[in-house]
Amino acid sequence: MSPYCDDFGGAVLNVTMDRFAFATIRPRDDGLVSFTAADLGETETLKAEAQLPIDAGLRLHRAAYNRIVRDHNDGRPLAIDLITHVDSPQGSGLGSSSALVVAMVQALAEHVRAPLGDYEAAHLAFEIERRDLKLNGGRQDQYAAMFGGFNFIEFRADDQVLVNPLRLKSSVVHELEASLLLYFTGASRDSSRIIDQQSTALSAGGAALEAMHRLKAQAWAMKEALLLGQFSVVADLLNESWQAKRATWEGVSNPQLEAVIATGLANGATAAKVSGAGGGGFVMFLCDPTRRIPLTRALVEAGGGDPMFCQFTREGATAWRVR
Repeated sequence: MSPYCDDFGGAVLNVTMDRFAFATIRPRDDGLVSFTAADLGETETLKAEAQLPIDAGLRLHRAAYNRIVRDHNDGRPLAIDLITHVDSPQGSGLGSSSALVVAMVQALAEHVRAPLGDYEAAHLAFEIERRDLKLNGGRQDQYAAMFGGFNFIEFRADDQVLVNPLRLKSSVVHELEASLLLYFTGASRDSSRIIDQQSTALSAGGAALEAMHRLKAQAWAMKEALLLGQFSVVADLLNESWQAKRATWEGVSNPQLEAVIATGLANGATAAKVSGAGGGGFVMFLCDPTRRIPLTRALVEAGGGDPMFCQFTREGATAWRVR
């Protein structure tokens, strides 16, 4: 997250899972462009122009269209249907918005036959969200969705990014899958607002800056623990990471989240951390695999919510053509 990674460098340990963002393109012959977000039940149809306004409507769709037309289609408008849907809810903290932009970039690039490499496509998705639309946030989600699998991602000054794939033993991957429980609190949140406040706190230095230093160090330590299959260390680091994340800004946590985490830790969870910017969305729990079902029951009985298991994926964003 800027300005931290610009000044001190950043590091994120990330894995993709089996929740997907889809983008489908169909050509039109009437000079119009239509955007549909099927999961949101929203559709809009506009005259196909070289640049569409991005201050209203399905802004992510419009901004992705604009950049591909401008940068990779010589400014020629595209008369198309662009239809999307995302498996995870907006504001969940699972990087769904960035995964959607990556999917649209891949589909549009395939449509115009733009030879984008993985780093180029991920950086373009980052620029669409953070610079074109000015949606404040981190840098990791676009690269995670583009590359897929377990990655240790380093962020340096001048937009330099290094994605380092991790070669974990299959036993470590399976044990981690069997130990993981994701719990959706039902409360989506505005991550941009939270990150705006975090950025302000970071600029002032003090506790928030020290917390970010700890988060980065914990990412390096977590990488080592996973490569060595040290699950007790993984759990300890996850708990420490949540405490450091809470210290970046008071709005990262709230009484509802604290109650959910307390319930989980009292019913078999060994570690917990809120995903994304915090303030709501998903809580990630680790537990002994034999305790996962009792933990799930306890969380549902205490507060409802939506628990889910997941499988990790090894492949990143993919585009293809169908006759």
